[in-house]
Amino acid sequence: MSFRNFLDEVKKGLPGRNYILSSSEPFLHAEALSLVRKIIPEEELDFNYQAFDLLGSKETMIPFDHILDILNAVPFFTGSKFVVVENIQKLLKKDQKKLAAYLANPSDSASLILTHAGPVKKELKELLKGMKQIPLDISEREIPAWLGVRARAKGIELSADAIEYLIGTIGTDLGLLSSEVEKCGLVGKPRIGREDIAGIIEGKRTYNAFALIDAIRDRDTERAFRIYRVLQETEEPYSLLGALNWQYARNFAEKESPRDRTYYRNVFGELSKADKEIKSSGTPYPMELLLVRLLQLSKQR
Repeated sequence: MSFRNFLDEVKKGLPGRNYILSSSEPFLHAEALSLVRKIIPEEELDFNYQAFDLLGSKETMIPFDHILDILNAVPFFTGSKFVVVENIQKLLKKDQKKLAAYLANPSDSASLILTHAGPVKKELKELLKGMKQIPLDISEREIPAWLGVRARAKGIELSADAIEYLIGTIGTDLGLLSSEVEKCGLVGKPRIGREDIAGIIEGKRTYNAFALIDAIRDRDTERAFRIYRVLQETEEPYSLLGALNWQYARNFAEKESPRDRTYYRNVFGELSKADKEIKSSGTPYPMELLLVRLLQLSKQR
């Protein structure tokens, strides 16, 4: 898990000095930077942690030369100084050369941490050879392990059933999953099971992704759309799509017959198509069309 690599660096006090953290998830950038701040004693935080975002407005943006001056200045306290520059993909060409010059002779009393939205392009990657490059993104198959680590950091243990139910209901949005883990920490139990998760995240909700897939499997069009109409009130289309994808993936892993595997490949094709349609349209219509397609596939089995 790439995020785990960063955790290992944090445990060692970020000895590499200069890092670039890339991720398509803003949540993971925020999570990583919160860990950096925890390294610094609270009384030193205002002096030894400074962050700049290149997505800021021109009126509030400070010159890149000023950021380099801060890096080269002697820290106010004896501890190491951390300077963060977010969204480095927006760095101007002329400033990229200045950054490269700094990396050739970096300060020995400051750590530079850059964040980059999405994968780092080859040209910039070559320029930043003097930095330790860590991609933070977590694949879907790594999410259960990530949830387990996050829960243990909160002093609780999530059972395998609880993790499966959490992802199957919420989807794979890391920010939402993290929020639910926070709620689990308030239950007052050291170990959280599926029943506890259901009580926390369901509330008054009657249905979830499990119920929706059951209706599709039963070829019950009326029930499937009744469940979807309820979920539509509480779930974003992309979150619900993630929950469906997770559930179908779990079922697919248990199937061995050629006919079943062909069915699931067709299902994943429809899920992928819906994913693209939701991103391009921004409306709930692709989800309704997906339900029709999934019901048709189920009736053809």
